[in-house]
Amino acid sequence: MIGNFVYHNPTKLYFGPDALNGLKEELTHFGPNILLNYGGGSIKRNGIYDKVMAVLKEAGKNVVENPGVMSNPTLEKLQEGVDLARRHQADLILAVGGGSVCDYSKALAAAVNYEGDFWDAFFLHQQNPPQGQPIPPVACVLTMAGTGSEMNAGSVITDAVHTLKVGHVFDDRLMPRFSVLNPEFTFTVPTEQMKAGIYDIMSHIMEQYFSGTDDNTSDYLAEGLMRGLIAASRKAVADPHDYEARSNIMWTATWALNTLLGCGKTEDWEVHMLGHSVGAWTHAPHGYTLAAVSMAYYHLVLPYGLPKFVRFAHNIWGIPTAGKTDEQVALEGLDALKDWMREIGLPLTIGELGATPDMIEGIAKGTFILDAGYHKLTDEEVMQILRESL
Repeated sequence: MIGNFVYHNPTKLYFGPDALNGLKEELTHFGPNILLNYGGGSIKRNGIYDKVMAVLKEAGKNVVENPGVMSNPTLEKLQEGVDLARRHQADLILAVGGGSVCDYSKALAAAVNYEGDFWDAFFLHQQNPPQGQPIPPVACVLTMAGTGSEMNAGSVITDAVHTLKVGHVFDDRLMPRFSVLNPEFTFTVPTEQMKAGIYDIMSHIMEQYFSGTDDNTSDYLAEGLMRGLIAASRKAVADPHDYEARSNIMWTATWALNTLLGCGKTEDWEVHMLGHSVGAWTHAPHGYTLAAVSMAYYHLVLPYGLPKFVRFAHNIWGIPTAGKTDEQVALEGLDALKDWMREIGLPLTIGELGATPDMIEGIAKGTFILDAGYHKLTDEEVMQILRESL
């Protein structure tokens, strides 16, 4: 392990078929006014809305609903929610849905009592709310596994006017106070969204794994999570109602991005920067945008982090090393990753998501270049990756 770090995660989790009982218990700790954020209405069709509302009603809460949170929450929708929370003096912001609803709820909580331009401060300049600013607590009832937003302080918002999708990891004041994780709730998610979530999880792990050169405990944890995810993904794609597989995917998603794997790591996150910009232009599911740019990106950075790519090939995919160069082993590892992506039905190009050659320059301009992984991209390399990903 290298460097100095602090690990603190204040989120309490309720996991399993009876997890919603945790909501009833937790509501006693909060005031009467609940802002309920959810998406396009699927929770009403699948019965989750009724279950949550029954708990809220039994607890005697005043519920104000904020439906219509989209898969890539917009700045316009965020302002709408902020206005609603201010008018009704929300004591708790409750997200019921997938990662986008959870992300949105955290941004909303940060912005409710902020006096200023919260988009400029929190997203464009990556600031946190001032110390002393009241921040209403956030809680999540998760219906889709993927982002890990149920146990981290991350939030991603899209400025649709300027075609810019920006993520920010807030400080731990914005971590959910508690989250309810019932794997059975994920059965309601369409198979394509499940697949997008699976790759989002995989990408979260790889973004942290492909960095650093020390013998890091976090990397051993990451390898176990990746192997478990690959096994569970195959079972879940074959049978989306396989509880064991879906529960393992859900639990892996949480640990993939609850800050544990990042301990002692430099991390990378350039695939996410590329994917965010593709998403801003195509409105494709987040996990799909990551899948579509991963191959081109990892082939480009492979020479700069060759030993880790060799380890990835051998420890994750079982690629034999005898009689081969390190480069051959590493490339076979990426081929194995690509084969698995194809096997479970993920897109491999941004063209499949609706990107066209005339969008490439705009997508490149919207891509933030980070200096954290094995290689800092140049502007031309960003263009190269996007062209190769078409």
